[in-house]
Amino acid sequence: MEKTIVTSGKTIDLAIESALMQLGLDRDSVSVQVMQQAKAGFLGFGAQPAKVQVTYEAPDPVVVPEKPKSALGSASRSKPRKPIAPKAEPVKEAPKAEPVKAAAPKAEPVKEAPKAEKPRQSKPEKKAAAPKAQREPREHKAAAPKAPAAPKVYAPAEPGSVEEKIEVFLKGLLEKMGSDAVPHAWKEGDNNYKVELTGSDLGYLIGRRGDTLDAIQHLANYTINRDVEGHIRINIDAEDYRQKREDSLRRYARKKAQQVLKARRRTTLEPMNAYERHVIHAALQEMDNITTHSTGTEPNRRVVIEYVR
Repeated sequence: MEKTIVTSGKTIDLAIESALMQLGLDRDSVSVQVMQQAKAGFLGFGAQPAKVQVTYEAPDPVVVPEKPKSALGSASRSKPRKPIAPKAEPVKEAPKAEPVKAAAPKAEPVKEAPKAEKPRQSKPEKKAAAPKAQREPREHKAAAPKAPAAPKVYAPAEPGSVEEKIEVFLKGLLEKMGSDAVPHAWKEGDNNYKVELTGSDLGYLIGRRGDTLDAIQHLANYTINRDVEGHIRINIDAEDYRQKREDSLRRYARKKAQQVLKARRRTTLEPMNAYERHVIHAALQEMDNITTHSTGTEPNRRVVIEYVR
C-alpha cells in the first residue's frame, strides 16, 4: 500500500533528507515529487521553504479473522438445562422351574458285518534307473588373435618424375609445419596422382573436417602444375580420411533426403567445398522425387536438396 508524506526545508535536498529521517528509509526506496521551490525573498521578507511530497510503500495491515461463535454454545448458555431424572431399573423376575422330562432310552446302532478285505495286489517293482553318463565339459576355444594389418609398401619415386617432385615439395612443406609425416606419391590415371601421408600426429594435418588437408592439397596442385606440362590433379589423403568422409557424407545426404521426402520441403545443407558437394550430388542423383543444386558463393556455397513430383 502506497503512502505519502509532505516535508519542507530550506532546500529540496534538506526537505527530502527530513522525510527520509522520519520514515527510516533510504533514497532508493521512495519517490519524490517537488511541490514548491525554495524562495529567498528580499531582506528576509517573502521567503518560502521548499516542499516535497515523498511516496513510499507501506506494508498492508494484517487482519486477523475472528473465530465464529458456536451456535450451540450460545444456545446452551441462553437456555438452562433440565435435570435428567434417573431411570428406574426394571425388577428382574425369578426364573420359572422347567418341568423335568423323562429321557427316552437311546436305541443302540446296528453294527454292520465286517467287509471282506480284498487281497492287495503287489505292485511291480520299478526298474532301477541307469545312472546318467556325465557330460564331458566343453573346451572353450580361445579366439584366435587377429593378425595385425600388414604395413603398406610404397614404391620409391623415380628420379626426375612427377612423383618425386610432389614428394620433395610436400616434405619441405611438412617440415615447415613442424610435422614429421612422410609423403608417398604414385600415379593412378592419366593425369591423376595419389599421395598418402604416413607418420604420427596426422590428425593435426587433417584438421577440422579436412580443412588443413584440403589446404595442403591446394598448395601442392598449384605449385606442381607450374613445373609440369599439361594439367595434373593431386589427391592427398591421410589415415583413409577421404574414404571415411565420403561414406559419412553419403549417409548424411540420404538421411536429409528422407526428411525432404517426408516433409515435401526443401532443405539447405551446411557450407561445403567443391569435392564434398560433388559427393552429395552423386549420392542423390538416382533417388526418386529428389533433385539437388548448389547455391551461394565460395567459401559459403551450399547444396540444396529439393522435393519434386
